[in-house]
Amino acid sequence: MEMIQETPALSAYLASDEAVDHEHPLVRDVAAKLRAEASDAYTYAKAAYEFVRDTVPHSHDTGDMRVTWRASDVLAQRTGICHAKSHALAALLRAESIPTALCYQRLTDDDGSNPMVHGLVAIKLPGQSAWSRQDPRGNKPGVDAQFSLDGERLAWSVRQECSEVDYPVLYAAPHPAVLRALRAAPDRPYLWRTLPVAL
Repeated sequence: MEMIQETPALSAYLASDEAVDHEHPLVRDVAAKLRAEASDAYTYAKAAYEFVRDTVPHSHDTGDMRVTWRASDVLAQRTGICHAKSHALAALLRAESIPTALCYQRLTDDDGSNPMVHGLVAIKLPGQSAWSRQDPRGNKPGVDAQFSLDGERLAWSVRQECSEVDYPVLYAAPHPAVLRALRAAPDRPYLWRTLPVAL
């Protein structure tokens, strides 16, 4: 993706905050277990990505009504939508000093209706000049996202004819509108009605 816009300080993408709480003991514990099996930053990043993608089910896929938004809660409860899973992956990567940004797409149904903002991450590994977007949403029939630095393997590619958008900004913290919706939602059906449809 050629139009990515980052903020000046790379250190912003290593920060801990309320949602990407990588200093939480549970996040640190999971990171340590993944690091023990990894030989370098690449294998750690891939393992963290696959851990979040595969062991934290997307709540819509499983019918789980709970709403999580803080990375440590996502890992503890093992559920979340794309935004929550992105917070968890960002926390695991930042815990190991891998700059990680939150980024977004505007997606729609096949006919262009029901727009929604989808969350994913972008990472910058040592020696990498460009950011690489990764989508930990979770695979299902018709969705095959993979960890890749050589070309994006996201859950979905945007379709301009359906007014879908790849937002170019790399956020150091969750977008305020997304975070407000996640924090205020008592359950997932409520969340679907209140998540932003555009940024």
